Amino acid sequence: MTRSIDDLNSLHLDVLREIGNIGAGNAATSLSVMIQKKVDMKVPEVKIMDIGEVPGILGGEENLVSGIYFGMGGAVNGNIMVLMDIHSAKMLTSMLMGKSPDTIKFDEEVPLDDMDRSALQEIGNILSASYITSLASLTNLRIDLSPPSLCVDMAGAILSVPAIQFGEISDHVLMIENRLFDGNNEVTANFFLIPDENSFDTLLEALGVS
Repeated sequence: MTRSIDDLNSLHLDVLREIGNIGAGNAATSLSVMIQKKVDMKVPEVKIMDIGEVPGILGGEENLVSGIYFGMGGAVNGNIMVLMDIHSAKMLTSMLMGKSPDTIKFDEEVPLDDMDRSALQEIGNILSASYITSLASLTNLRIDLSPPSLCVDMAGAILSVPAIQFGEISDHVLMIENRLFDGNNEVTANFFLIPDENSFDTLLEALGVS
């Protein structure tokens, strides 16, 4: 049987939620080492969402967001997206570069400069590698990640790509919402896992919950 996101039950979600917890902990540790400062994370929230609902959590279809894309290969094929609104993206890059949030300036014409973009790609690498490493460790599957691709555009435009690519498989995506804290500063990074139509079976069988 070929399984899609639509077929996941509460047991499957519990397993994926635990993977999210482990991945979030690893990501927080990696970021803390990188910026030499403690980074805390709330327990991630795992949701199955209609892809049409995603722009709403990012501020609406016309809201400017950053999207970091990865391709998955090996035993599991598909895509990963890390989506953030521009405010969260700037907050996160300021944390990474040791800047005070009070110094953040938003330029509508150039919302993210070259240093921001480079920092976001590195953060996307850390988040995605943390989750994929956790998933690979628990499943004993080899999962490869492509180099990151960063895009800054309106939420509706960024999400049109996966909507078209995976629309024939499912109208839903698996979202892991990450809330990161550096003192009183909070940012939200939304992690989307979009395996292809054969990869859910592979993942769930390897996890023993098929």
